[in-house]
Amino acid sequence: MFRRTFWFTAGAAAGVWATAKVNRKLKQLTPESLAAQAANKAIDAGHKVREFAVDVRSSMVRRETELGEALGLDAPADHALPAPRRLAAIDRPRTTHSYNPHNRNEDH
Repeated sequence: MFRRTFWFTAGAAAGVWATAKVNRKLKQLTPESLAAQAANKAIDAGHKVREFAVDVRSSMVRRETELGEALGLDAPADHALPAPRRLAAIDRPRTTHSYNPHNRNEDH
């Protein structure tokens, strides 16, 4: 008698546990949950990429300083971009008419 009660209780507990586990997994596989998980992973990846970029930049500055000291360069490295260049064609004034010497339609 006690044996049957024990196995009945153990089976019922296993069934409840399995049902709860399956329901939890099904909730994880809903579209909303999958979207939230993907967004969290994307945010984490973005943070890791940003940390990597910061590490690379700081290492780059440190290495440039080391190389400058080794080569005897006292001037600090300027990391600013050069000023944009203007083309001469942009500075030329425009003419009021457009004459094309290769236009064959005007010859006829």
